[in-house]
Amino acid sequence: MNRLSELHDAGVSIWLDTLSRHLLTSGAFQTLIDQDCVTGATSNPTIFAAAIRGADGYTDQLRTRLADGERDPEALFLDLALNDVAHAADLLHPTFDASAGRDGFVSFECTPDLADDTTATIEQARMLWARLDRPNVMIKVPATAAGLPAIEQLTADGINVNITLLFARSRYEQVIDAYHAGLEQRLADGRPIDSLASVASFFVSRIDTKIDAQLPTDSPLHGRIAIANAKLAYQLFERHHSTERWQRLIAKGAHPQRPLWASSGTKNPSYSDVLYVEELIGPDVVNTMPDQTLRAFADHGRVSRSVDADVSQAEQLLAQLTTEGVGLDGIAAALEREGVESFCRAYQQLLDCIVERAHDLGVELDQPGHQPDGLGQHQVDPPSRRPGPRPTLNG
Repeated sequence: MNRLSELHDAGVSIWLDTLSRHLLTSGAFQTLIDQDCVTGATSNPTIFAAAIRGADGYTDQLRTRLADGERDPEALFLDLALNDVAHAADLLHPTFDASAGRDGFVSFECTPDLADDTTATIEQARMLWARLDRPNVMIKVPATAAGLPAIEQLTADGINVNITLLFARSRYEQVIDAYHAGLEQRLADGRPIDSLASVASFFVSRIDTKIDAQLPTDSPLHGRIAIANAKLAYQLFERHHSTERWQRLIAKGAHPQRPLWASSGTKNPSYSDVLYVEELIGPDVVNTMPDQTLRAFADHGRVSRSVDADVSQAEQLLAQLTTEGVGLDGIAAALEREGVESFCRAYQQLLDCIVERAHDLGVELDQPGHQPDGLGQHQVDPPSRRPGPRPTLNG
């Protein structure tokens, strides 16, 4: 048994934190599913910016849409990206079926310019869900104050939600409550909840990067706070999923909103390159890894630590952080805002890239940000109805 199989058998769903046309059409993603226990994938504006900027696999589809008269950069981006998401979802559909709808998901993010707009987030998430038209897709919604009511409403709508940009445990409790409230609303409306899935994406390594910069160079807390914070977040997950409220929901077929460890690639080269995988292993956990981290774990990762271990020590570390004069809540709030701003910059660069690619094909586009009537009307390829090779996508 290889190391990734051991990790999977320990309860961790291994998701790939990247997506691109080449990864899908080359067969590399299918190989990861077949040989490396990959059971899901995530994407974000930064990932798609790199994919579209760095490859020619999108040219044919872009040329076709330009010939159709499309001139809005955002509409073109959605056409390109949603085809990739649909393709990945179809490749993962056998995993989804084999896990009875518990795993095998691919996530696509609402555009980051809507992070502080509840109504617009709900409207766009509904549109993305309808366009993708696959049960093993999740729509990513940021855990901002505006995102919380969107999470509840989308869950009530029957849409799978991946809550992203989570840093604070206090915000995580609000996210859990929003998911449960959405399920309750759906039941009150007489609709089933047994086909819904959700994950709450707790960002890990970014916390250490931010906090380490504020600690004295000789502090023993370097590289330890993010894991401690995640361990205590997992305790919240277990606590909220053992309440009477949850028991009433699970009796109706509810699936737990699993904690997902995001930003699990190690950014400090002096730390282990599998630090944020090895220390956070446990049942009902998802870890979305960059390819480099996945390969590192396959080479030398160990399945020997548990996310449930050393919880009292985690509490002590966070108490010690407070005595050092570093406030974790303030750090988390700053990281949430920086995350939104970073995704917005990446998204703008992505739209600019599409404008440049269209220019190279002899077509001038509208200024990024313009949204003509009819956005969302163009459909991705229809969902596959049975396992097997998927029809080739344009481009």
